[in-house]
Amino acid sequence: MLKYRLITSGILIPLVITVLFFLPPLAFTFLMLVTCMLSAWEWGQLANFTSSQQRIALSMLCGLLLILMIIGVLNLSHVVNFLLMGGLLWLAFAWWIIALLLVLCYKHSTVFWSHSQLLRLIFGFMTIVPFFWGTLALRHYGYQDNHFTGAWYVLYVMLLAWSMDSGAYIFGKLFGKHKLLPKISPGKTWEGLGGGLITAAFTALLFNKYAPLNIVPVTLLSCSIIAVFAAIIGDLVESMFKREAGIKNSGYLLPGHGGILDCIDSLTASVPIFACLMLLAF
Repeated sequence: MLKYRLITSGILIPLVITVLFFLPPLAFTFLMLVTCMLSAWEWGQLANFTSSQQRIALSMLCGLLLILMIIGVLNLSHVVNFLLMGGLLWLAFAWWIIALLLVLCYKHSTVFWSHSQLLRLIFGFMTIVPFFWGTLALRHYGYQDNHFTGAWYVLYVMLLAWSMDSGAYIFGKLFGKHKLLPKISPGKTWEGLGGGLITAAFTALLFNKYAPLNIVPVTLLSCSIIAVFAAIIGDLVESMFKREAGIKNSGYLLPGHGGILDCIDSLTASVPIFACLMLLAF
């Protein structure tokens, strides 16, 4: 399992870097659209959609919604665009606070949403749509002045979340003894959490030293800390939904990781939260 995880990561990370820095905005938007449609397809399982037709319909609905939003952004005024994007990012911030409460009150919260396909669908769209726009907002930040500014920000938050995930996985396998939230994810441990925080901190230090982020260190530190904890929440929330759906992985496209959602679960929280803090709060 670890071998396949490392091999997949070794392929994905250079591919992600290439996409971030060398794809033009339109192609990058299209790739993000496909990623989110595949994520919606996988979310169909978490919403208890049993047939392929239902999951295809959900994927197409997600794609149509994002395309309509893209068309709206292109045609609306700059002020309306700012309000739309800002509203979505703040909405994401509110959703992940609610999601944290659902995790902390897991056995009690399931009474309200576990048997409702509608609520699970709403939770899915609240997870996928802000992730799409948070990624685009960061990628396009400062694009007119420097084509690579936004790419550095997206790469930073991605590596931050992935280093957190990888560190937690490796430290948990080697030293894990004390369960973090066994009712939600039996494999996660406090030792893994500590190891993940260490690797994320090391990633942040290296990036702050060598990458051209051009941001006040205190601001970067504040956004990074909150983004890392958002990544943890994103991971736990997907684990919670998978547990309720009775599945281990959201899919099998990525050996060692599972599905698309298994790979980006932490990013669905950390990217929009980081974008909200960086572009709106600070």
